[in-house]
Amino acid sequence: MSSTVQSAPSQPEIPKGAVINGVINAVINGGIQVFLLRGSGPMPLTVDSIGTETHTVLGSSVPLAVSLAMILTAVAHWTTKGPKKPFVPTTLWLVIKHGLFAFGAVVAAAVVWQRTVGTVEVGLGMAVLILGLVAGIVAAVVNYMTISAIVERPD
Repeated sequence: MSSTVQSAPSQPEIPKGAVINGVINAVINGGIQVFLLRGSGPMPLTVDSIGTETHTVLGSSVPLAVSLAMILTAVAHWTTKGPKKPFVPTTLWLVIKHGLFAFGAVVAAAVVWQRTVGTVEVGLGMAVLILGLVAGIVAAVVNYMTISAIVERPD
């Protein structure tokens, strides 16, 4: 019986895998959003109030981005082959850091959008496209950042 040792992904393989991961997540999460938002009329991307009860596209993208960032960081750790740093403390810290980063990035983008453009209503198709795009970007960035941080490289 021969045993093969899986090597860690090389530096050029990491971005390629991250892009593939991002596209897959964009499609899957876009599909999920179609079912969640079906029957909805036009909805605003953002509104000028922090305490509003209005459902907004970028408001919906915040929990999507945070949960994806945290879940996909842990998944990337467990699915990465080859020598890697331990889950605790390395990847556990990345889970928290990526969740906070996603929260800050999406909220900041929504605030800047509202400040510069104002309230814009979009239809279901555009809302799904935006939410899928957010999911894809988060998945690609998190995958790249996680694998780059956890893979043990020989010096």
